[in-house]
Amino acid sequence: MPMNKQIVLRSRPEGMPTVDNFEFREVPVADPAEGQVVVRSLYLSVDPYMRGRMNDSKSYVPPYKLDEPVSGGIVGEVVSSRSEQFETGDKVLGMLGWQLYNTVDASSVRKVDENLAPLSAYLSVLGLTGMTAYFGLLDIGKPKEGETVVVSGAAGAVGMMVGQIAKLKGARVVGIAGSDEKISYLEKELGFDAAVNYKTAENLNEAIAKACPGGVDVYFDNVGGQVSDAVMKQLNDHARIPLCGAISSYNSTDGDLGPRIQPQLIKTRSLIQGFVLSDYSSRFPEAGADLGKWLSEGKLKYEETIVEGFDNVPKAFLELFKGTNLGKMLVKVSGTNGE
Repeated sequence: MPMNKQIVLRSRPEGMPTVDNFEFREVPVADPAEGQVVVRSLYLSVDPYMRGRMNDSKSYVPPYKLDEPVSGGIVGEVVSSRSEQFETGDKVLGMLGWQLYNTVDASSVRKVDENLAPLSAYLSVLGLTGMTAYFGLLDIGKPKEGETVVVSGAAGAVGMMVGQIAKLKGARVVGIAGSDEKISYLEKELGFDAAVNYKTAENLNEAIAKACPGGVDVYFDNVGGQVSDAVMKQLNDHARIPLCGAISSYNSTDGDLGPRIQPQLIKTRSLIQGFVLSDYSSRFPEAGADLGKWLSEGKLKYEETIVEGFDNVPKAFLELFKGTNLGKMLVKVSGTNGE
């Protein structure tokens, strides 16, 4: 077994993270104990929520520890097994460390079938992002046929799934994104009814009002900030707001100040509810079955922005906050040495 390479959190970011917050280290690959497997990383997911875990603050999940590998979704191959559940060559999915090799309990990973979908899909449309869209929209948003659903961060991994699922439910869908290329993709490729470029709109309030002449019944919020301030002004009575993310403020050091939304929520009797995917862990098979069915029927499209090479993991993570990715941002670990 070659030496293992890992990426640890060297220091906690203040504001926007930099590559200096991370450090590469080489360590021996740990031998598996009884009931354990060694998994070689093939695809690695980078996600905005990881930024919050880099702060030493209380949240729904413990913060990353300094001098230990960052962790996230990884699809890999079993290269050594001391478990009856897995054989060498099995492809698996789990929340694992940013390492070329992870030695873990067999119970911490599950087998995936690359004959049903590409391995990378288990980190996107069939993985955490697809399920986040599924539960947030259907359990909290509850879109009805003919209603207007607005989704911010619409060209991201979660956002594009939200829009397509809403279309499957008969809703009118409006996406908000940050480039003309993304706007074109949403409208022409995914069939969104309208899309707004928040970076180029002369008046964002007017642009969203024009895109939503009948108001907004469901707002799936991925970004917060000024975009959400503008959408809130268009809420219909009894609107539902699944609150998934607030990436606009993740790197803020001054606090996130904005309009007070309570009067608008009271007037419209709207529901706003935050959620995290782990709330629905007992129902993952339900989401996986529906998403897999829609994907096999050609009713869902997905995009991936794939960065090559383990050494580029920190750079890929930082690109999330520049909005350069279309769909899911992944790193393909090209070889056992990360080259």
